[in-house]
Amino acid sequence: MTALARPTHGRMIGGVCAALARRFGTSATTMRVIFLLSCLLPGPQFLLYIALWILLPSEDKVHATSW
Repeated sequence: MTALARPTHGRMIGGVCAALARRFGTSATTMRVIFLLSCLLPGPQFLLYIALWILLPSEDKVHATSW
């Protein structure tokens, strides 16, 4: 598994679904569909997305500080 960071390429809004897809080895489209379907259920999906957007570092910042 790779580190959990928002990618700089291939992201739509914040890159959260793309980061989760890369982490769990699935496609970003599949993760986006899962997220959209989960929005039909009651719960804090949007708040979780926003929290992950804020908390997950961007991929370019992770590579810049890891050398």
